[in-house]
Amino acid sequence: MSSRNPAKVHRPAALLLLAGVLVLVALLSLRVGSIPVSTADAVAALTRYDPDNYSQLVVRTMRLPRTVIGLGVGAALAAAGAAMQAATRNPLAEPSLLGVNAGASFAIVAAVYFGHMTHPLQYLWFAFAGALGAAVLVYAIASAGGGASPVKLALAGVIVSALLGSWTTALLILNKETLEMVRFWLAGSLAGRSLNLLPPVAPFLAAGLLGVLLVGRQLNTLSLGEETARSLGMHTGRMRALVAVLVMLLAGSAVALAGPVGFVGLAVPHIVRAWIGADYRWILPFCLVLGPALLLGADILGRVMMRPAEVQVGVVTALVGAPFLIYLARRRQVAEP
Repeated sequence: MSSRNPAKVHRPAALLLLAGVLVLVALLSLRVGSIPVSTADAVAALTRYDPDNYSQLVVRTMRLPRTVIGLGVGAALAAAGAAMQAATRNPLAEPSLLGVNAGASFAIVAAVYFGHMTHPLQYLWFAFAGALGAAVLVYAIASAGGGASPVKLALAGVIVSALLGSWTTALLILNKETLEMVRFWLAGSLAGRSLNLLPPVAPFLAAGLLGVLLVGRQLNTLSLGEETARSLGMHTGRMRALVAVLVMLLAGSAVALAGPVGFVGLAVPHIVRAWIGADYRWILPFCLVLGPALLLGADILGRVMMRPAEVQVGVVTALVGAPFLIYLARRRQVAEP
């Protein structure tokens, strides 16, 4: 009798099914908004674009950039969250909870405040630097006086996020122009983004996504624990440093494109893990598909829940993600990453 895990047998089919769902959500993202667009016009805008057709013009100039950037940001946040949860063995780890998003946000606001930078392409590098600096600071604080346990990492992340958040608020209060420039970006939004933002970010985003896909087996080993990983011959310090760099690339790219969007990196790995098991060689590909689907779904919900106004996607994910975080905290046994 075969002893294969049934979940493993169905993983490829489940991934294919999920990819189909993502295509449907992306199509909805092209259609839904203040101006209704038919499916035929949405498809035609991609295949045989007619600039004289107003519906197709809306799709090409407004909704296509929003959808494409949502695909990249959702994949980056979900993959970063999965990698962080494996590397830290912390089920609550994700870029926003461990201070990475706060670091990127503070760096960008500081660049706008002190450097008078007005275009996202100018402060892109500050997002990476801020994400890396915050990650290093959180790990250093958590490692002081012994190893960086999951609880110490979470506490250090909360402290660093609160500190950077207060500094960010202070800069915004001191300068009204900075506040006007970044207030929608700080809420986490896909609206009004241009595809011109994508080319400079794409190499870093692609490198981060490819990198986490290639270290799935090592993340499996690392998630077993420090002693077990070392006994299997892994240099855990180097591997964690590599994962930190990959997370910095992913979180920095996501924040530069859409601002700080929380809870996608927390919720998606948990949903995937509960569905297909704890093998990161499969968790990461599933995250790359489910993350964009959830983010675009939240963005679509934000367009329709308070018509004719729109709710920023970062607000929607926070509204949905907060109950999910409470659910995780109240569970007797949170699943090990």
